[in-house]
Amino acid sequence: MKVIHDIAALRQWRRQLTGPLGFVPTMGNLHAGHLSLVRLAQQHAQHVAVSIFVNPLQFGAGEDFDRYPRTLAADIEQLESVGTGLLFAPDAATLFPIPQTCHIELPPLAQDLCGRSRPGHFRGVATIVMKLLQLLQPDMACFGKKDYQQLTLIRLMAEAFNVPIEILGGETLRADDGLALSSRNQYLSAGQREQAAQLYATLTSVAAQVQRHGLHDLTRLENEAEAALATAGWQPDYIRVRDRRLDPPQAATRDLVVLGAARLGETRLIDNLEFIVTTPG
Repeated sequence: MKVIHDIAALRQWRRQLTGPLGFVPTMGNLHAGHLSLVRLAQQHAQHVAVSIFVNPLQFGAGEDFDRYPRTLAADIEQLESVGTGLLFAPDAATLFPIPQTCHIELPPLAQDLCGRSRPGHFRGVATIVMKLLQLLQPDMACFGKKDYQQLTLIRLMAEAFNVPIEILGGETLRADDGLALSSRNQYLSAGQREQAAQLYATLTSVAAQVQRHGLHDLTRLENEAEAALATAGWQPDYIRVRDRRLDPPQAATRDLVVLGAARLGETRLIDNLEFIVTTPG
């Protein structure tokens, strides 16, 4: 695997490449979920590049930018183990040679769901993703479905700007108890880790109730789910049922997703579950 840290070397590598390029952008501290995205990219492209960059644009005041795990040596070993072709690992000075005063402006969805409690987060994500896409010029890119809102917004951005790229969503990998794999899981204490799968269990319960009873009274179901998490010691941000484009579902909507975000102690966890409803709304 080739490891590149500067833009000039990256562009030279890209110019010499023949065949389709797949791309997996990450913030490092890699786990099996990230590696599954690399494998997904390998199924669709002759070459695969991964980026590792902890993006300051997507962290708000008081968030965990400074303590976000940075494990480059271990990440390189993992990427080599799955046959990654290139790792692009720039520092902030490389990606921001001048202050980043130009940003991607996103539709109102960016201020909904996670965007309500993390203002500016998705603008920061979209801006750095667009920068990386311009640098690597991939034919396709893979993003995890665990970050469902992020994936949806990246797809909207690519479509709106006519970016000639295919965006693929990789399925969420889970621990045996259902907890979605995430770099932030390591923040959890042993006791919190035992409790953490309750978020996915809550989403599963909401999906099952919608499948049984249809789409009426969603607000009650969402509120009850949030209240149950709060009673169990969580600080719920939201539980919402949406269609697959993250709009409120209509009576005829059948392809749905239930999304949730909540804090357990100091750790904010997010998750989602796609499902199909056949009961009339």
